[in-house]
Amino acid sequence: MALMHIHLFGAATPTGEALKQQFCSTDSALPLVAYSRRAPSCLPADFTDPDAFHPGGVPNSPALWISFGPIWLLSPFMDRLARAYPERLQGLRALIACSSSSAITKRFAANRFDRELVVRLTTAEDQLLATCRRLQLPCRIFRPTLIYGRVGSYVDRNLSRIIQLMRWLPLLPVPEHTGLRQPIHATQLAAVACESVRQFASGGWNPQLSERIALGGDSELSYAVMLRALQQALPHKDPARRCRLLSLPNRFFYAAAAPLLLQSPKAFEAVLRMSSDLSGFTPAHQLLNAEPQPFPVLPLI
Repeated sequence: MALMHIHLFGAATPTGEALKQQFCSTDSALPLVAYSRRAPSCLPADFTDPDAFHPGGVPNSPALWISFGPIWLLSPFMDRLARAYPERLQGLRALIACSSSSAITKRFAANRFDRELVVRLTTAEDQLLATCRRLQLPCRIFRPTLIYGRVGSYVDRNLSRIIQLMRWLPLLPVPEHTGLRQPIHATQLAAVACESVRQFASGGWNPQLSERIALGGDSELSYAVMLRALQQALPHKDPARRCRLLSLPNRFFYAAAAPLLLQSPKAFEAVLRMSSDLSGFTPAHQLLNAEPQPFPVLPLI
């Protein structure tokens, strides 16, 4: 059997860069073809223009595709290729895609933006799975929770923004009682994808696992504890360490945040979610059969 090629979409992201590094560090025998809309070192791939896409690597060789790009763009991209250019998918053996845990955690959001995001995510997942079933391709969709961390020149847009905020502010109010979080470092998400590749290449995926896997890091911790852990993990001279976290009774905290409701219902609901438990997902170490990694995994920013 010919050697399986790995095609990585969304290579110019923290998780994409982490996957490339992990493939190199393990001396994987599987060739890796990387795609990006903007990275000059990668082949071009624009999910909004499937007609212009041509797979790289050895033509028609066995391939597994991994996408860290927006799933709502990947799904119509795959559907268009399957219907109009099936020859470009010849050799494709399986697909790994990245969605978001927001498909679960924002189902009952009060603001329209988040409800529409849930519909966009779940509709894209359903369409992608339907396309793969039509092509008789195994498909695995990861729904990661809060992705954080720096990998190479790429950094997340989640916890890094909170760190930047703590660098600017001498004091940051937080509710006295906050909900649980299960943040996952980009390298952990990449490691789970790499492990899925190895499993498929060596005999296929475990049929007991769901096609959609809600995935988190190895630690469940409250929002307030997460912020303190971030501070302690930064270098001693980082100004974010000097930001004081001021614990306020929840009723006072949310009363002070109430004006946000008029300015941005979406932002106000994001503040409210600080007291919600957004955890309970499959921890990365469970899929990796490895020891748990305590939060935070470095580097951060």
